[in-house]
Amino acid sequence: MRYYLYVSRTKLDMLYEQIPPKLLKRLAVEAKVDLKVLSVAVQSPRADVTSYDKLDIVEAYLEREFDVSWMTEPRPWFRGDLELRVAGYGSPEGPTFMTGRDGDTVIALIGSAHHLLGQRTAPETIQRTYSMLPSLFRLLDDRQGRAHGQDAAHDVLEFAETLKEPPVYSEFLARRLLHGTATGRDGRQVDIVVGTPLYVAMADEDTRREA
Repeated sequence: MRYYLYVSRTKLDMLYEQIPPKLLKRLAVEAKVDLKVLSVAVQSPRADVTSYDKLDIVEAYLEREFDVSWMTEPRPWFRGDLELRVAGYGSPEGPTFMTGRDGDTVIALIGSAHHLLGQRTAPETIQRTYSMLPSLFRLLDDRQGRAHGQDAAHDVLEFAETLKEPPVYSEFLARRLLHGTATGRDGRQVDIVVGTPLYVAMADEDTRREA
């Protein structure tokens, strides 16, 4: 069982509705979805299954069709786990920014704050989405008090290095928006991976990765 911090129901519904009906039964089996839900999916593929059932099926579909990669070698869809600093619990109408570093890779995830668990608000009250690069650059402009420069990766890294929120060890699945390089405060060149998450959940750190 996952303890979710963020689930994008907008992305979830969009992706779920595109899955061919003939694939739903097979995907439900692969995702080990409850048999009662499986019966509903087979008889009426677009029935009102729960968001978490949909998430299991969509994740199985992405793994099957898109060759989901690890965060350090990001393909269009990538997953990972690391300590993330999460900013964006102020206003549900605004953006959320989550970032963490694994060696020479910095991950930056951008999404809409109303998808944070505990931050729900009526969808019809949301004026804009924050899952695209223009929204990220507006956030950078607002937080840094200036227009972003020519080097997008450097601006993202500079912003990530300013966050002071306590980190939460998390796992995530995201759609890649940008992949580049920049030089950090310590003088090291790092890979910058920007994505928009389908979900982010709390995770237990695997101490074997530290060896």
